[in-house]
Amino acid sequence: MRNRTADAKPRKRTPALLLALTATALLATATPAAAAPEATAAGDTCNLTEALCLYEGTDFTGARFNVSSLVEPGTCVSLVDHGWAGRVNSAINTHTQSAALFANDDCVGGPYQVPGSSSIADLGGFEPLSVWIAG
Repeated sequence: MRNRTADAKPRKRTPALLLALTATALLATATPAAAAPEATAAGDTCNLTEALCLYEGTDFTGARFNVSSLVEPGTCVSLVDHGWAGRVNSAINTHTQSAALFANDDCVGGPYQVPGSSSIADLGGFEPLSVWIAG
């Protein structure tokens, strides 16, 4: 049985949505989601609003992948499609609503919650393949 939360409802992605998810800057445009990787230093903080910053290293170090939904209620972002499968080890959620990391692509299965306005310095052995971001 799959466990889904109100903040982590899966949506089927269409080819058009997949194309829109390849945006490389966090811009308020017509795309449903925007994401951008960038290098970070130790102790770097996610200074974006209503975004989920995913870090390659624990304690918010290494490369950073920013994800934000520009649609309500939110969207599922495949980390596999963006080359981030198995790379996420810490996260900062600057949105007031929870984000959810999933061990499977397409936001299916039991979620690993990242509560709103919080951070997780070490995901342990959890390796997310997709993420649900609130809009």
